[in-house]
Amino acid sequence: MMCYINALRKKYGPVAPTQGRGPVPPTETSERRGSALISMPHVYILQSKRNMRYYIGSTNNIEQRLRHHRSGSTPSTKRLGSMTLVFKQEYKSLRDARKIEKKLKRLKRRDYIDKIVKEGVTRMGP
Repeated sequence: MMCYINALRKKYGPVAPTQGRGPVPPTETSERRGSALISMPHVYILQSKRNMRYYIGSTNNIEQRLRHHRSGSTPSTKRLGSMTLVFKQEYKSLRDARKIEKKLKRLKRRDYIDKIVKEGVTRMGP
């Protein structure tokens, strides 16, 4: 694992750690640092077209993760059929995004998730 990280650092250069916590104002899903395109961490919600169920996840490369879901290579969403991205929110670190993902999954009540999707923002911090 460390060799892989070192190879990435050689290729793209060092990436400064982010400061602070909480959601980042909505921007593009990736940013350019030097010549490298760096994806930002996101919490996202997918909705099944088949049975309207939600799937909550987090990732630092949302485009790639959505391709995985759509291709059926993600076991947890494969059985749900076609999915639509109904919510995404960017965070400064993957750690913060994972904490929010866990909190959202613990909500359990569909009306809370519906409200987050409708408003387009989570009002909870990591």
